[in-house]
Amino acid sequence: MNAPKLALNLENVTRTFVQAGQKVTALHKTTFSAHLGEFIAIIGPSGSGKSTFLTIAGGLQNPSSGSVIINGTDITKLSAKELSAVRFNEIGFILQASNLVPYLTVEKQLKLIDKVAGRATKHDELNALLKELSIDKLAHKYPSDLSGGERQRVVIAKVLYGRSKLILADEPTASLDTKRAFEVVERLAQETHERNKATIMVTHDERLLKYCDAVYEMHDGVLTKR
Repeated sequence: MNAPKLALNLENVTRTFVQAGQKVTALHKTTFSAHLGEFIAIIGPSGSGKSTFLTIAGGLQNPSSGSVIINGTDITKLSAKELSAVRFNEIGFILQASNLVPYLTVEKQLKLIDKVAGRATKHDELNALLKELSIDKLAHKYPSDLSGGERQRVVIAKVLYGRSKLILADEPTASLDTKRAFEVVERLAQETHERNKATIMVTHDERLLKYCDAVYEMHDGVLTKR
């Protein structure tokens, strides 16, 4: 039986910056891997480096040293244009700052994914997903019309509708009530396992860890496996 394919690999990655004339290490030397079919949680206190780790893993900020390899490509060596293409094609982001297009309705947010990818919209799949996340009645509303929890569910719908093999989720349940939070994380676990994706979720909510295959803890920029 073949070993699961690596979706993400960080090799000796660090992140430092200067604050008030002092060198601060946000992420100490970190080596980490996530395979397809694996749902990983990262927990730890606020300010411990979890979001720094996730943004480096997704190519949203550069490491100070080390390599970030996504689907066999070291993204630290790519041009801005090449990196942008990797982020769009290879990664599904669920971030705390909503990444919705303000002038597109909920339905058109998802259709845009098909348009950019040059493929036909699967209307049945799209409508089923909106219904599953209880946002079908919001299909023709704009982001400014939505609550924080509704916007978060639209972002999650975009990621599930996309074809990205790597999902990076930063506190995906932060704006959701308890029932909805469990439903969403269970759905991410299902997506990971049934469609052979790799999902990394930063969370404060330890009740959600039962859905994950592995748990890592971040403390003061040091990542360790639980």
